[in-house]
Amino acid sequence: MPVVNTLLEAQAHLSSAFGLSAPDALARRPIRELPDELISQIAAGEVVERPASVVRELVDNALDAGATQVTVRLAAGGVRLIAVEDDGYGIAQAELPIALKRHATSKIASLQDLESVATMGFRGEALAAINSIAELAVLTRSAADSTAHFLDGGSGELKAAARAVGTTVEVKELFFATPARRKFLKSDATELAHCIEAVRRHALARPDVGFAIWHEGKLVEQWRAGTAEQRMGDILGSEFAAQSVAVSYQSGTMRISGRVGIPDIARARADQQFAYVNGRYVRDKVLAHAARAAYADVLHGQRQPVFVLHVQIDPTRVDVNVHPTKIEVRFRDSRELHQAVLHGVGNALAAPRAGQVAATSAAPQQSSDAEADIDLPAALVNHFSGQKIATSPNSWAQAAINLGAHQVSDVGVLWGNQAQQTADFSSDVRPTRNTQWPPDEASQAHTQTSAQHWPLGKALAQLQGIYILAENTQGLLVVDMHAAHERVVYEALKLQLASSATGLGIASQPLLIPATFAATPQEVATAEESAQALRTLGLEITAFSPKTLAVRAVPTALAQGDAVELARSVLAELAQHDASTVVERAQNEILSTMACHGAVRANRKLTLEEMNALLRQMEATERSDQCNHGRPTWRQISIKELDAWFMRGR
Repeated sequence: MPVVNTLLEAQAHLSSAFGLSAPDALARRPIRELPDELISQIAAGEVVERPASVVRELVDNALDAGATQVTVRLAAGGVRLIAVEDDGYGIAQAELPIALKRHATSKIASLQDLESVATMGFRGEALAAINSIAELAVLTRSAADSTAHFLDGGSGELKAAARAVGTTVEVKELFFATPARRKFLKSDATELAHCIEAVRRHALARPDVGFAIWHEGKLVEQWRAGTAEQRMGDILGSEFAAQSVAVSYQSGTMRISGRVGIPDIARARADQQFAYVNGRYVRDKVLAHAARAAYADVLHGQRQPVFVLHVQIDPTRVDVNVHPTKIEVRFRDSRELHQAVLHGVGNALAAPRAGQVAATSAAPQQSSDAEADIDLPAALVNHFSGQKIATSPNSWAQAAINLGAHQVSDVGVLWGNQAQQTADFSSDVRPTRNTQWPPDEASQAHTQTSAQHWPLGKALAQLQGIYILAENTQGLLVVDMHAAHERVVYEALKLQLASSATGLGIASQPLLIPATFAATPQEVATAEESAQALRTLGLEITAFSPKTLAVRAVPTALAQGDAVELARSVLAELAQHDASTVVERAQNEILSTMACHGAVRANRKLTLEEMNALLRQMEATERSDQCNHGRPTWRQISIKELDAWFMRGR
């Protein structure tokens, strides 16, 4: 009884404090069914958050109806009016009154249909929810009907009308039945921006459909039907179209496609990231994590990448019935998705952009210079689609590795005999030929010919001991020699480590004293279920007690790190993603540090042979457009830009 009295007193105090009438203190209330109107309004609270929610639902229905043109008309940011017109199949007269009832839909009819949803909508509650909080009317005509029909959602009146085949859904005075919800809306401009964003997400997924948005009688956005590349350029701008690379990756029955922006156009916010699963825009942590992880080696600081990614997957392997707004999904095998997106985006970003320029340029003429008649190694030829590109003596490839100003330790020692000793980063690199300035006519001719053959051109000079100036077919190229060489060495070290693997997993080192830590039930369960995966990663984690885990072995390369922190990170990622990415990132951080110390330093005078060797290695090295820290390694200055600087042709 004292407890009850305390609760009653507290409730009474709160009621008086907020000016509320005191309830019948904890009096038992009978269980009763809610009226249909209240049920619909509760459902509407989940489905309809703001005008943009209505726009999304109605455009979903239009696309499901096979529309090729969708027009959205708004007033007061969608608060006063939302009208969505389409040229789809329309609704048959007999089915029209049923369309506004709760849980009425043409999309699914059984549990099997629900488990393999292939349409945008399927819940059958959007129109009913909207009708309960606003004034709704439907004007539609199917191909089988001789005339269109108009349905008033409030009165249920159905009458004949005039319209071509298709449907128009008109929503007026949103939240008029729930005025409290209306107070939470923002300004008309803000609500309009959300509505435009909702349509834009649909437009990116359906380039075959034309979209138009009108506000207060004025056309504010229009996207005509076309190709996927055209639609991305229209919505995300010409910069994204020019500075992005295509993604195409297949993993079993899962396919990843789209375009990802290069690191140069990364943004401070993640507001230009569009992910689709079977054509549906989603916000998924696994997918976003995988895409961001693919940029780990090339993105500077906390910058956010720009991308449009489409995941095509068997509908039975993804659950779209997770959230009323259908913006969240759940994958049967989230690790498979994570790896597919990681590899798909990573492979697209890995190819040097200089090589892509070369592949699209005209085939060069064969050089008459005997020194330029040596074919590239097969690995480099593959980057240029089999095109024969002239290169300087074979010693250049080794010269690019020998540019470093410091000696790097034996990698085998650092990695527990997983790799052989790296190339000697000796500072005693002697020029193979004396250079002269200005160059003679033969050298100039060779430079011009080479500039046509090589994407990064022919080295001309070194500027302030920091930058390499080179000439290619586009004009002048400026290369940050330390950043570029750092990437070349870093990728070489990663390849050496990968090629030295025994196939038995990462070498581990037992701890003299096991590191124990208090673990959550999820961590204990993950450690038990993933024991084999952990051993492959060089980790041995066992249960010390029901609530304690013990780390008994760690990867040899990470023996000096925090074993508990590593274990927690791996277990957390293993529960959601692929834990190998955690260890891989830790390994790469060590390799990156080694590469930074082994790369050529500023104020180091290089010969033209050494500069050209570095340029050739950059053309053949993955991710060579950015250094290990995400900074750009080279910049192109076109002849057009140079002409503008000096006002040539004016």
